[in-house]
Amino acid sequence: MLERLESIRERYEELNQLLSDPEVIQNTELLRVYSKEQSDLEPKYQAYCEYKEVSSQYADAKAMLIEESDPEMVDMVKAELDQLSERKQFLEEKLRTLLLPKDPNDDKNVIVEIRGAAGGEEAALFAADLFRMYSRYGERQGWKTEVLDANATGLGGFKEVIFSVQGKGAYSRLKYESGAHRVQRVPSTESGGRIHTSTATVAVLPEAEEVDVDINEKDLRIDTFCSSGPGGQSVNTTKSAVRITHLPTGIVVSCQDEKSQIQNREKAMRVLRARLLDQKKQEEQAKLDDARKTQVGTGDRSERIRTYNFPQSRVTDHRIGLTLHKLDLVMSGELDELIEALVLEEQAELLKKVE
Repeated sequence: MLERLESIRERYEELNQLLSDPEVIQNTELLRVYSKEQSDLEPKYQAYCEYKEVSSQYADAKAMLIEESDPEMVDMVKAELDQLSERKQFLEEKLRTLLLPKDPNDDKNVIVEIRGAAGGEEAALFAADLFRMYSRYGERQGWKTEVLDANATGLGGFKEVIFSVQGKGAYSRLKYESGAHRVQRVPSTESGGRIHTSTATVAVLPEAEEVDVDINEKDLRIDTFCSSGPGGQSVNTTKSAVRITHLPTGIVVSCQDEKSQIQNREKAMRVLRARLLDQKKQEEQAKLDDARKTQVGTGDRSERIRTYNFPQSRVTDHRIGLTLHKLDLVMSGELDELIEALVLEEQAELLKKVE
């Protein structure tokens, strides 16, 4: 581990020199590449520098303890050694975590697909609640959210809503949200006051750049049709909505959110690229797994990753057994406590594999 950290220190300091080189400064692309590399290395570099400093202080204190004869000074040095030992151990664990293999998609923007599943209109209303929850979480993170396509219901729910989230580390935080989300509450459409259980599915896909996925125009069938829903005079009169079928895979993407056919085609292509990248990732994972694990499943009530119980103001993540009694805050976008717990669980599993 120390050898790897030493090479990281050398590379970081080499990048410092390169970034002050006039030739690099004038080369925009090279400057961007070196800046990103240094930014990625910085947490490891800073932690390693502190670790070296603490280790040096610890060695000095041990040497002082051997030489010191004054009982009062001995007690002071022992107390300092205890503090330094604790800090040294903390930094060792932090460095091991920082050196874990990083998901190559962590820095990507994401495309999120939410669909109402079991539960009819109540499932669609819950899908809209989840969309608002993620939108508010994105606002807290300083991310930009953009609706790509939506199929709304008459009561304000969504049969399906697809949106992009753009911002640093969006995938690294939201990737844990993929799966079936279960809600238990009295629906606004229920007059008898009985608690219903419904589900909505969430799929979080890293947004693919054109270089990530090679799409041949000959493999696409593009159909246009009149959009439905809000949109003014253009609705049902202008063929602005776009449906793209990727013939080799059978993946179908449609978009009607914009009044312009060109804009809808662009948005649909973004979703198609993300789905193709996700399919490629799933196929690669299937080679490693005995059985292919899908992100979403069927949306059945039993295939749940999280339950939102409104009568008890409780949210439970079933993957890690975490329950929080602050459902109102979670639904308003305060997801960090849940996500941090999932990050730590994943890191713990990776550490077990490394060890």
